[in-house]
Amino acid sequence: MNIELNINEIFYSLQGEAREVGLPTVFVRLTGCPLRCTYCDTEYAFKGNNLLNIDDILNKVKKYNTQYVCVTGGEPLAQTNCHILLDRLVKENYRVSLETSGSIDIGDINPGVSIVMDVKTPSSNESDKNRYNNIEKLKTKDQLKFVIGSKADFDWSVEILNKYQATAGVLFSPVFNTVMPSELAQWILDAQLNVRLQVQLHKLLWGDEKGK
Repeated sequence: MNIELNINEIFYSLQGEAREVGLPTVFVRLTGCPLRCTYCDTEYAFKGNNLLNIDDILNKVKKYNTQYVCVTGGEPLAQTNCHILLDRLVKENYRVSLETSGSIDIGDINPGVSIVMDVKTPSSNESDKNRYNNIEKLKTKDQLKFVIGSKADFDWSVEILNKYQATAGVLFSPVFNTVMPSELAQWILDAQLNVRLQVQLHKLLWGDEKGK
């Protein structure tokens, strides 16, 4: 069966975010996203026409000596065949993570996949797209991410955490070149908030370069 996905790029780098930060990882970036967040750093993935069948995708992944694969976007779940790709990667014994906006239902994702779900803060201008019922579907293996662009974003995120009791790990990440990491760190400490400060390692290493 010739099952295809529209792929923006497949590349090998260090994971810059979340629990696997610093680990060599193959990134499979799918094309397309229904959201237009103000702080998006992958706008180049919104459009393109590069259809690859899943066997070809797996062959490209296998070129690299790592068990870590991150499926990202855009919004990967906007392509329904993404579920088939995730299933195949899990079947091949990869340690698979999925980066998603949380604007699409996550209930049917393979349980072997570690989900990193982004809750859209007000400064993204897309917070009305959040599906808050996704939060209760996350497990302890998963992670919930808030990208913080202001103190107002921080306060709003704290309110969301208080309202929805997540079992997943929680990440607070500053918008690059908008909120200083040290500033966000102080807000977390002042609030005695039990979350993990996430600084994007790839941007510390390579700046805002595409594809890292």
